[in-house]
Amino acid sequence: MTTAKNEYEEQELLNEFESGEFTSVLTNERKSEIQTSAEAAFKKDKRINIRLSGHDLSAIQRRALEEGIPYQTLVSSVLHKYVSGTLQDITANKLIKR
Repeated sequence: MTTAKNEYEEQELLNEFESGEFTSVLTNERKSEIQTSAEAAFKKDKRINIRLSGHDLSAIQRRALEEGIPYQTLVSSVLHKYVSGTLQDITANKLIKR
């Protein structure tokens, strides 16, 4: 869902980018890491079947729609992050900071 606030913030970012005020902090090293991770995550050479609750599947599909990617891609990405140890539980992190 797009809100007026989001549209305003997006327009501000676009204006900053077009005027040259917006600069990326992405380093070549981080770009390489992201690229390697993406290539590994999207290399599809095996197939699985899985049963999920209707509620979970709907939530996954909704989140994928928000991210602008197919839900199968989202599931694959989450699984890849989990097995590679890069998936972070932000709920657990919030509890630790208390």
